[in-house]
Amino acid sequence: MEVDYIIVGCGIAGISFCEQLKKHHKSFIVFDNNSQQSSSVAGGLYNPVVLKRFTPVWKCKEQLQIALSMYADLEKEFDIKLDYKIPVYRKFASLEEQNDWFTASDKPMLSEYLHSKVIRNDNNYIDAPFGFGEVNGTGRIDVKTLMDAYKTDLLNKGILFEESFDFNHLIMDERIVNYNDIQAKQIVFADGFGIKQNPFFNHLPLVPAKGELLIIHAPDLKINYVLKSAVFLIPLANNLYIVGATYEWKDLTNQITDSAKNELLNKLKNIINCSFEVVNQVAGVRPTVKDRRPLVGQHKKYKKMFVLNGLGTRGVMIGPYVAEQLFNFIEFNQPLETDIDTKRFEKG
Repeated sequence: MEVDYIIVGCGIAGISFCEQLKKHHKSFIVFDNNSQQSSSVAGGLYNPVVLKRFTPVWKCKEQLQIALSMYADLEKEFDIKLDYKIPVYRKFASLEEQNDWFTASDKPMLSEYLHSKVIRNDNNYIDAPFGFGEVNGTGRIDVKTLMDAYKTDLLNKGILFEESFDFNHLIMDERIVNYNDIQAKQIVFADGFGIKQNPFFNHLPLVPAKGELLIIHAPDLKINYVLKSAVFLIPLANNLYIVGATYEWKDLTNQITDSAKNELLNKLKNIINCSFEVVNQVAGVRPTVKDRRPLVGQHKKYKKMFVLNGLGTRGVMIGPYVAEQLFNFIEFNQPLETDIDTKRFEKG
């Protein structure tokens, strides 16, 4: 079999790169063993503001333009609903936070996203005496629906191999990539936390962070916005809500834990006071990077080999943006932005 690209990994990073290949009529195959689950347990929130510090997300406007266009195209292609527009309400803990919000909302980079007025709390089941700040331009991507539809489509086309990639069978030379009976012009590793077992890119400083989410049923809560406080509370259909997320750097399994559940419940009970039931709990390992920028680049020795990783907690926003960057670098020789280029970690 001859293709233009081999893609290893079918999370948000892999899907985003596949979309670039489809747009430019490139042939490809995908390997994915569903081992990391970081994309499938993502809350899927896109938000242009860092709500801890009231600062804009890096390249937020460019990211949103590319990402939302991609998800809109996928909705049409697969006849599914992915993009749920919903505001984010940041709960204020004090008058000082209100004042910080007002100051930030006057800044040029934030004025279009931060509503300048305090939203007063009228929900008896939420403890928010200082009200909320509203963020515009936000929403939720239904990541599970996206991944299920995308993988089904790839399987139907015979171009998804649901198996681990065996590095012992990969042979690189200057002109071609050989893997078993497959020949490709390029190979892209979008393998998330799996990069730690990748002999070509395991030197990169990816910091795996396990995250766990709860799904609760809270029929009395009745909110139509994402609530951000000590945790995120993201409404779904049928009075269901995502509660998340935890961060764990030692236990890097996909197993759910009572400690994470208790941590989330304790934080949640300080925000809402209605009855609820936990109906599900999920865990996955996020590929994060210390400088909060993705890992995108070319292998130092093998010029037909590339990496697309380290999307962190904002994968649904940043994934399509950096996938386009990498494609333009490979196919059109456009330089990568220095903020994301893996060369920033090379010595000498």
